[in-house]
Amino acid sequence: VQLQASGGGLVQAGGSLRLSCVASGRTFSNDGMAWFRQAPGKVREFAAAINWSGGSTYYANSVKGRFTISRDNAKNTVSLQMTSLKPEDTALYYCAARSPRYRGRPYGTASYEYDYWGQGTLVTVSS
Repeated sequence: VQLQASGGGLVQAGGSLRLSCVASGRTFSNDGMAWFRQAPGKVREFAAAINWSGGSTYYANSVKGRFTISRDNAKNTVSLQMTSLKPEDTALYYCAARSPRYRGRPYGTASYEYDYWGQGTLVTVSS
């Protein structure tokens, strides 16, 4: 099972980026997905989550209104559209698939609820 994240890069403050994550090896259409991020010298933190159908989403306060998470179960992908980027958004961004044992429960913002992780894609926002 593998999650492959892509789309990171260098962007100026106020700009936009779209991250994508493709899953292979199994389908995650019945499980929640999420994006976490880890800034230099800081712990990994939750950014956004989406339920199995894509009908419900949840965001950290720091990204709410600027980031949009979406998924395409037919393609086994999850995306994160980031707009109005700020220097403090600079981080390594990880996609993650939630463990099946949490099916039916509200959004998971804790990393221990996620069994599968992508390798991370670096987003750098310059001021």
